[in-house]
Amino acid sequence: MNELTVKRIYESAESADGYRVLIDRLWPRGVAKAAAKLDEWNKDVAPTGSLRIWFGHKPENFPLFKERYMAELDANPAAKEFAARCNKLLQSQNVTLLYGARDPQCNHAVILCEWLSKAFSALD
Repeated sequence: MNELTVKRIYESAESADGYRVLIDRLWPRGVAKAAAKLDEWNKDVAPTGSLRIWFGHKPENFPLFKERYMAELDANPAAKEFAARCNKLLQSQNVTLLYGARDPQCNHAVILCEWLSKAFSALD
């Protein structure tokens, strides 16, 4: 199986990225759509607007944000479909989850990556 990775959309696209998926609800500022080199923009697996606004990228909110976002993913049929699709893609290539947040540890992409890894185990 190939790698599921997380990368900031502002970093250059590389061939090792494989299938590139933007997982933000909002388009990142300053990024031209052509330059993003996306295979997919999946807004449906991003946190809801209200949860994202509550979180505000404040590190002190991250533990509770993680709990709430994981609950959203568990209840989201689109997230389950995305997990199945990523699992299938990983059979032939890497999959890179792209996000726009500044903090590389305190963002929803890290949580989604963890959730997907658990979902892959359930699919096997």
